[in-house]
Amino acid sequence: MSTDDTASAARNPTDSPEGQPLSDRNENRSQRPDSDAFKAFMAGSWAPASDEVPDEAPVAAHAARRRRAISDRFPGERLVVPAGPFKVRSNDTDYRYRPHSGFAHLTGLGLDHEPDAVLVLEPVDPGTGDDGGNHTATLYFRELAGRDSAEFYANSRYGEFWIGERLSMTQIQAQLALETADLADLEVAITKDAGVPEIGGVSIRLLREVDFNADALVDTSRINTGVDLEKADALDAVLAEALSELRLIKDAWEIEQMEAAVAATVNGFHEVVRTLPRAITHPRGERVVEGAFFARAREEGNDLGYDTIAASGNNATTLHWIRNTGSLRAGELLLLDAGVEAESLYTADITRTLPVNGRYTEIQRKVYQAVLDAADAGFAAAQPGRRFREIHLAAVTVLAENLDRWGLLPVSLEEALAPEGQHHRRWMPHGTSHHLGMDVHDCAQAKRDLYLDGVLTEGMVFTIEPGLYFKAEDLAVPEEYRGIGVRIEDDILMTADGPVNLSAALPRNPDDVEDWMAGIWGNE
Repeated sequence: MSTDDTASAARNPTDSPEGQPLSDRNENRSQRPDSDAFKAFMAGSWAPASDEVPDEAPVAAHAARRRRAISDRFPGERLVVPAGPFKVRSNDTDYRYRPHSGFAHLTGLGLDHEPDAVLVLEPVDPGTGDDGGNHTATLYFRELAGRDSAEFYANSRYGEFWIGERLSMTQIQAQLALETADLADLEVAITKDAGVPEIGGVSIRLLREVDFNADALVDTSRINTGVDLEKADALDAVLAEALSELRLIKDAWEIEQMEAAVAATVNGFHEVVRTLPRAITHPRGERVVEGAFFARAREEGNDLGYDTIAASGNNATTLHWIRNTGSLRAGELLLLDAGVEAESLYTADITRTLPVNGRYTEIQRKVYQAVLDAADAGFAAAQPGRRFREIHLAAVTVLAENLDRWGLLPVSLEEALAPEGQHHRRWMPHGTSHHLGMDVHDCAQAKRDLYLDGVLTEGMVFTIEPGLYFKAEDLAVPEEYRGIGVRIEDDILMTADGPVNLSAALPRNPDDVEDWMAGIWGNE
């Protein structure tokens, strides 16, 4: 520090490293002018923000029906469903914003709208609420500050100068057919008349661990009004469960979103095959694959639905291989598990296992066919009225039969399939199916009797994804199997007439896979 700088710091200690509050130091990089002249100049000469009122979005009526279903479930109780805040990735840099799926499902807001927003369903007399329900719904959010305010240019997290335009309260209310209010009014909305129902207070149910500020607000209110926190936590858990179960059956709009996500994902797989010749030449070919799919996801959708698994060779035997640091070698397999998330936040989840050089070897084809047969058995078992768990049983039975025929089981087939055996699960340790929707593993908080033991019903969307994984270090199998990992995963819509494979456009028969890859390369 020069002599002049030292003197300046002494005159104004808040400008010194020791005197500057820690919370202000992220702004050091901005070097923003603070003069009155600058502030006055920034406050004027801006075109007015658009006041165009959008048409009601197609999702609005569907979201209203979802809110009515939750209202019917919890009459007389205040329901608080936060979107969630930004999440810090590094210092003052946030992850790309995504609201909680429960919030998005009830409001219809997707993309990166309204961080910190909270949906409150206020109890009213039965039958007098929205759509004849038991509640009126209000969306509380931070409206974008006017262009004549300092926040417009000074707030890098919320200011329009930094992040662009957002819809106004009037515009969101028109788009979603949902009442809106300023986030500053949220505390009163949550805490007014709250307390123990037996003495006239309003009980609150909160979707917890989404927004810690909302958690603190509700918990403080409960403490101040004598509510039993342990019992209240149990009430909150039931709300989370109900919001998850609400997504078990997809409505017509949701199915359209799933179809769009699947179509974009299929295009992403085409892009990967197109990129394979370059990926083979790169020391981290898996990253080339990952990048090719990600580019397509961002072009056609909102983002990835989950981290892409681009696993080649022995990496394909690691179930959640997302490092994607390996190379691709001719003669090996590439297990690609990837999904595009649509702008509505619905995601696909598809897996194909591709021969890197376009041709399966004899042993690869043998393992692949066994997995394909298992997938087909699962699909055949997925019929309306049957139990969700039957899909898994049908698929793994076929896998066990193949392992037995190959001489890999250490016991008889009957012993392996018995509950006390399960030896075949060494090579297929995961479940065969999961529900799919806004979350890649959707409806995860649903009760067991509605999920694993649930009845397959029209409108359900789920995966069928058997696999076999023979690790290079697995001495329980002959050497020819080692280092081979195969998974085939499709996205299934249950209809009244039976299952429909939404991802059928992506080849899955080994001959068809080879022809498809050759066709893409032949057209380059």
